[in-house]
Amino acid sequence: MSDTLPDRLSVNAKSPYFDATVLEREVGILFNGVEKTNVEEYCISEGWIRVAAGNSKDRNGNPITIKLKGKVEAFFKETPETA
Repeated sequence: MSDTLPDRLSVNAKSPYFDATVLEREVGILFNGVEKTNVEEYCISEGWIRVAAGNSKDRNGNPITIKLKGKVEAFFKETPETA
């Protein structure tokens, strides 16, 4: 398994940027130097993250998200165990 994260990743299984194999490992996001734990989607090259807007839901039951722009850094929280 590679230690590099994709440029864009989403936790929503319906998104074309969803990758279950990457999400099996714990991914951390630094946004403007602060670790965020409620990120729904991120894009490093474009410099934005999507976060849920409180408990608000759209008519399909999906969380309403807000796009925030700034410096985005993604990392794996732990290195994989080698057998």
